[in-house]
Amino acid sequence: MPIDFQAETLLAAQDVRIAFFDIDGVLTDGGVYFTEHGETLKRFSILDGYGFKLLRLAGITPAVITGRDSKPLRVRLEALGIQHVRYGTEDKLPAAQAMLEELGFSWLQAAAIGDDWPDLPVLARVGFAAAPANAHVEVRDAVNYVTRARGGEGAAREFCDLLLTACGQYRRLLDAARGPRQ
Repeated sequence: MPIDFQAETLLAAQDVRIAFFDIDGVLTDGGVYFTEHGETLKRFSILDGYGFKLLRLAGITPAVITGRDSKPLRVRLEALGIQHVRYGTEDKLPAAQAMLEELGFSWLQAAAIGDDWPDLPVLARVGFAAAPANAHVEVRDAVNYVTRARGGEGAAREFCDLLLTACGQYRRLLDAARGPRQ
């Protein structure tokens, strides 16, 4: 059973057709690990990754706009099949606007999840905005929904589940995942 999202939250998210995700602090715990050779390592949640697949199955386009660029990040997003990505983007608003224009969506059809100040301009424009439980207080105060989960620990999946519930696809996808009943 999904989280019992409030009716007004689901209503606000029901028309979403594209979902923007930040990476550090949303898909990761915000920590950066370095090997002795100076390589960057990041930890991603498998639960979050499966949420991207579910969004695509429900007709919602997942997109990533991140201020960083790294080989581990590119490997992870490629493995998830994320086609719409902007790396190394400090000013995220023009990147989001360009993606919306490319894909034919409006700001009202967009949702976003972010955790820190660079995400605020996009969060302020989308039709539905969310933040992980451990996001900066200013970000939590600016969004429609704050996840129960922390960044890198299921926050993105909770956001996906909310969008799936809002568009009426959660139960159908869950039933399909369970397979035929005997």
